[in-house]
Amino acid sequence: MHARLTAAGHAAVRPDAAVVSVRAPSPESAVRWAADCRTAGLAVGCFRPPSVPDGVSRLRLTARADLSGDQIERAVRVIGETRP
Repeated sequence: MHARLTAAGHAAVRPDAAVVSVRAPSPESAVRWAADCRTAGLAVGCFRPPSVPDGVSRLRLTARADLSGDQIERAVRVIGETRP
């Protein structure tokens, strides 16, 4: 998922595990972006200050072993289509 998100031009952080975070431009846009993703049927988390120690707001996605390539591509597409 990280490779596909960065290939699509998103500032995603390389994960140490299954959680991939995608930087958002601001706390307000992170909340709106996450809501737009959920409206499109993609469950994402949203973290913003003071929940993040570095002060950078982000979407948080969890990749699972049972996701198909098509499901990952759809997630990347939805994130791109709803990007603020």
